[in-house]
Amino acid sequence: MPYSSNLTNKEWAIIEPLLPKKKQTRPPKWTKRQILDEVFYQLKNGCNWGDLPKDLPPYSTVFWHYKHWRKEGVLDDIMSALHAQVRERAQKNRSGRDC
Repeated sequence: MPYSSNLTNKEWAIIEPLLPKKKQTRPPKWTKRQILDEVFYQLKNGCNWGDLPKDLPPYSTVFWHYKHWRKEGVLDDIMSALHAQVRERAQKNRSGRDC
């Protein structure tokens, strides 16, 4: 079930390369996109981790990834990369108007 906090395909294409690559010992049960969608659901709705929708990965899995990505600086790296893209786009728009 799609939620308003879910990433679009275009947004996912920007964020996916910024996520860490994991050595694969076995195929994951949940994709990084599903996990990130649930993190965004929690952030948008401000609910308890245990109250996340049951049609998404278990909250313990999502919370583990969230804590790990936060500790490793992955979320900060994503924010910095997205911020840089927005600033670059704004700069291009600003310089385009001056012509």
